[in-house]
Amino acid sequence: MEKIYTKNAPEAIGPYSQAVKVGGLVFTSGQIAINPASGNVEAATIEEQTEQVCKNLCAVLEAAGTTIEKAVKTTCFLADMGDFAAFNQIYGKYFTSKPARSCVAAKQLPKNVLVEVEVIAEI
Repeated sequence: MEKIYTKNAPEAIGPYSQAVKVGGLVFTSGQIAINPASGNVEAATIEEQTEQVCKNLCAVLEAAGTTIEKAVKTTCFLADMGDFAAFNQIYGKYFTSKPARSCVAAKQLPKNVLVEVEVIAEI
């Protein structure tokens, strides 16, 4: 197992890695809308937060030697299922390969963000 780290995505906010590679797969930790340059959540809307989450995921996947196009499964957490359609608009711009997906509502997400996404991708 290889731990993945990039300064182009937020530091882990707990005792975990940004991602790990094992076999021919990479498993990302859930990414939230933290801007890696500032270390803060700067995006206010679901669209802005989803955009930042996808940029963070792209950076982690690139550090692991793969791309978002090789995603095979995502798990998405929304603070409000009322944001489902707006989330899908941005998500669909990035996940054009249409990986398998679960999307659930979470009572509360870290740092009170609106969205969190984790990915399993081929290397």
